[in-house]
Amino acid sequence: MTEAAELPPAPEQAREVFGDRFEDAVRYAELLAEAGVQRGLIGPREVPRLWERHLLNCAVLSEVVPEGVTVCDVGSGAGLPGIPLALVREDIKITLLEPLLRRTNFLTEVVELLGLDHVTVVRGRAEEVMGKLPPVHVVTARAVAPLDRLATWGIPLLRPYGEMLALKGDTAEEELKSAATALSKLGAVETSIVHVGEGIVDPMSTVVRVEVGESPGGVRFAAKRAKAARTGRVRRRR
Repeated sequence: MTEAAELPPAPEQAREVFGDRFEDAVRYAELLAEAGVQRGLIGPREVPRLWERHLLNCAVLSEVVPEGVTVCDVGSGAGLPGIPLALVREDIKITLLEPLLRRTNFLTEVVELLGLDHVTVVRGRAEEVMGKLPPVHVVTARAVAPLDRLATWGIPLLRPYGEMLALKGDTAEEELKSAATALSKLGAVETSIVHVGEGIVDPMSTVVRVEVGESPGGVRFAAKRAKAARTGRVRRRR
């Protein structure tokens, strides 16, 4: 049996969540099950649970993303949560940020195939693009790193009063407590844990929300951001 054959039919909830983009969601699931597995972007054991554990689990993040914002999906990997979010929210502009070439190649192929004109793929690490990419309203991430480390990458990419939304599992509360000091130093002013996807995914998706004040990343990253911006201006003049 091939990996593609192991992909189960889309559940009824997928039609509800993806709406007019349902067929595109099915194609994306097929791409993950085929090319995604072949290229080592997703494990073959994940194929039977692609819908519930991955696509729907990520798509319901849209419940807490404001309208008309800019989003940067840090460490996008195979496009989770960025691609499902893009399929259900054409009102937002999304940057898929990923350092590995084989992953950005896959992401570019998916974006072009599905006609996601509001999505941009950027190859690079978060710490490398700070000051080069415009600050965003929202940073998203899933299964990238523990919260304290993720915050040092994601929060500096935010504009003032933006927020980081990290999909987490059972360790969400523990990670949030452990990262409290680091988050405070990075300019976080409020944190919370929210659950999304009621009636769609079981268990519901757990999201750690970190809201920042007027200095995302704190004093240290403000200096780095300013330096990067100055360097960019000098290069443009040349």
